[in-house]
Amino acid sequence: MAENVIDGVHGALQPEHYVKPEQPRILERLEWFMDQKLALMMHWGIYSQLGMVESWALSDQDAEWSRNIDWEIDSKTFKEEYKNLNRSFNPIRFEPQKWANAAYDGGFKYLIFTTKHHDGFCMWDSKFTNYKVTHSSCPFYANKRADIAAHTFEAFRRKGIGIAAYFSKADWHTPYYWADNQFKSGFTSRGPSYIPAEQPELWDKFVQFTHNQVMELVTQYGKIDILWFDAGWVCPPAGQDIKIEELIQKARRVQPWLISADRTCGGIAENYITPEQSVPKSPIAVPWESCISMGNGFAYSYDDNYKSTKTLLHLLIDIVAKGGNLALNVAPQPDGRLPRPALARMKEMGAWLKQYGEAIYDTRICVPFVKDNCYFTQNVRKGKVYVFYIGESDICIIPYTDKKVTSVKNMTDNSKIDFIQHPNGVKFSFKTSTPSNLYGSEHIAEVFELDVE
Repeated sequence: MAENVIDGVHGALQPEHYVKPEQPRILERLEWFMDQKLALMMHWGIYSQLGMVESWALSDQDAEWSRNIDWEIDSKTFKEEYKNLNRSFNPIRFEPQKWANAAYDGGFKYLIFTTKHHDGFCMWDSKFTNYKVTHSSCPFYANKRADIAAHTFEAFRRKGIGIAAYFSKADWHTPYYWADNQFKSGFTSRGPSYIPAEQPELWDKFVQFTHNQVMELVTQYGKIDILWFDAGWVCPPAGQDIKIEELIQKARRVQPWLISADRTCGGIAENYITPEQSVPKSPIAVPWESCISMGNGFAYSYDDNYKSTKTLLHLLIDIVAKGGNLALNVAPQPDGRLPRPALARMKEMGAWLKQYGEAIYDTRICVPFVKDNCYFTQNVRKGKVYVFYIGESDICIIPYTDKKVTSVKNMTDNSKIDFIQHPNGVKFSFKTSTPSNLYGSEHIAEVFELDVE
């Protein structure tokens, strides 16, 4: 990354590979995206039954870290057993409206849902494969909510929550990517079982298969705000050109507002960037979103450890102060319910955001970003600067010197605070707020609103 100046903001980073979209409609939608701040990400599929990492154990290349269960079978047998998990996937307690209600109450503004992970199992009624939740080989196919993606999208839309369709560009089930003989007996890796340049007809079938499935989602599953593409190794530099720019153009003929997140690939198809399980050290001056799991990993685990509400809110504050969104992953259980610890944290986050959300949503980066235990955001339209203070002292100097401050308000009780203009910022004293049991017993932060001119 290289330092740059975007809209007059010094000190923020511009990823060198980022290409700013030219279409006014997409630029407008990216402003919408940057207003949202908090997404609910959901990894859910046949792998949830095992309580292990999603898909990756199918790749022998990734076996050492992903097959974290004491398997007493050989690789070939294991992969066959994984492939047949569709025959036991039966989430009879799947009630998407309960998911949507919890997300709405938790302050989540858009959903990122895995329609298909790398294993190729489709969570919608795709006409281009039988490896799907609606096929008779899956016991859930007869359920009235069998088309999981359709019911999930509709439930979240009813709550006014945006929709991002996660779609893996790799597909380890179709023989157009992993030939049958490779899956059954050969060494499997992340990429295709053949060199696309040497078998162009087979690769063309995979490209068409991919386009068909994405267009199916775009044309038959209602309004989608974001196409969220994973499997960044599927790209032209790796010899795996799926003509994604052409695909996005076709999709936008149907849904012109679509944002495309072609993860880690750069170019015009990566409208925003997506750090994973990490927070950048410095602010980023282009649209971005950090996908972080509430537990240890993205898929459901039977003995997962969930981050505390305080940790999650501090993550959100840090990310927003650096210009990004938090995509917080909550993995449903195999039976279709959300884990109780996750629901508790979502509820507590929502209570905190109900009180302090004005300082989170619809904001942008604000110099000095993060400094002296202070995290800054601003709403330029309102002429407001917001400060999250996580220090210990009840007398502090807020290191804000960019504009003249005309008033300071404590957002906990809406009281006005007397202050003096200090050479290094704004100095005042305050009474530490008492933690509310609505969002846990731990103190999260003091939040102040500064009127500036």
